[in-house]
Amino acid sequence: MEPIHILFLIDVLYSKHGGAEGVLHKIVRHLPADRYRCSIGTFATDPDRVDAAAYDCPVHLLPIRRMYDVQALRASLKLARILRSQSVSVVHSFFTASDLLGGLVAKLSGSPILISSRRDMGIHRTALQHTAYRLMSGLFDQVHAVSENVRRWHMNNDQLPPHKIVTVYNGVDLSELDGVARRPLSEIGVGDASHVVVTVANIRPVKALEVLVATAAIVCREIPRVRFLVLGQVQDEAYMKRVSDLARLLRVEGNLVFAGRVPQVSAVLRSCDAFFLPSHSEGLSNAMLEAMACSLPCVATDVGGNSEIITDSRNGWLVRPNDPEMAAVRILNLLASPDQAGRMGRACRKLVESQFSVQAMVGRLMGLYEGLCSHRLQHQALFSGTGTGSRAGR
Repeated sequence: MEPIHILFLIDVLYSKHGGAEGVLHKIVRHLPADRYRCSIGTFATDPDRVDAAAYDCPVHLLPIRRMYDVQALRASLKLARILRSQSVSVVHSFFTASDLLGGLVAKLSGSPILISSRRDMGIHRTALQHTAYRLMSGLFDQVHAVSENVRRWHMNNDQLPPHKIVTVYNGVDLSELDGVARRPLSEIGVGDASHVVVTVANIRPVKALEVLVATAAIVCREIPRVRFLVLGQVQDEAYMKRVSDLARLLRVEGNLVFAGRVPQVSAVLRSCDAFFLPSHSEGLSNAMLEAMACSLPCVATDVGGNSEIITDSRNGWLVRPNDPEMAAVRILNLLASPDQAGRMGRACRKLVESQFSVQAMVGRLMGLYEGLCSHRLQHQALFSGTGTGSRAGR
């Protein structure tokens, strides 16, 4: 049988490591080539930044700045030509432009199956986008939520029937992670530290780094030589200035290291003592899953899907958002109890191995793709009266 052709649509594709881009990179790498043919379309505004060579499949550049101008029309026409000429069986979209513009074009072009991946709780949506998602809910054959909490949010807010939205957890590529050697922290500016608490986050308000700074100020009263290490690039310069100003005000600038984006994050994680995720909102944190795979105990805010992977006192601690005092107590507890921290770290690793590996994620996706294609074939056979049809409904 011919492989199922899946066209993945994603708004940006500037890095194969972070967030949804990293998840997509894993999916494309691990779907078996004898059963699936993958291609990617991206609406990335700056096509020169797209690292198409990082993906082992065709990458189509469809740059747009807005969903309602001439450039968007050109991108839509190009997408429609791709869908009609390349026998696409499944369109799987990530993020707003891909869901709304790409999804509409896919259905108008006759694509048999349309899937939307929902990775947060609509924190960046405008009021118009909320309305558009409700109006378009009937177009999607299936919606994939990154956690159960995200599933419930979209079911209620986008008015999706429960049978149409399913949970597909992120997965960690353990073989790739385990092949990376530990990196000395001195190479990224961490000096003489008694302990290192790390977070992985691009610097923008939703990541709540002002809470990290306030937490650090409390922890430093008890452990003066602790370092809080932030791995991630600055995406909001004004916010970075506010965070830096707060660090100076609280006199902890010497205890904070902003290392920027680093290659092979897991090499740095292995040299740290604990992971802290202070975010205001999350879907399911890839960064925290990777830290857990590196056997780091975690302290994380009780938002999004965090409660689905962190169990208090077993593999870390959940804390309220915007509560640096509570976060500091939990971090101090971990740093003062290395035996307990080690036990929690090992529990983190076991959980990732059993439930959050890339093999588990891709296996779940394959079952869903095959189920949708099989249902499409049965539907075609029923209405054609022949009882037969080509695979993937083409």
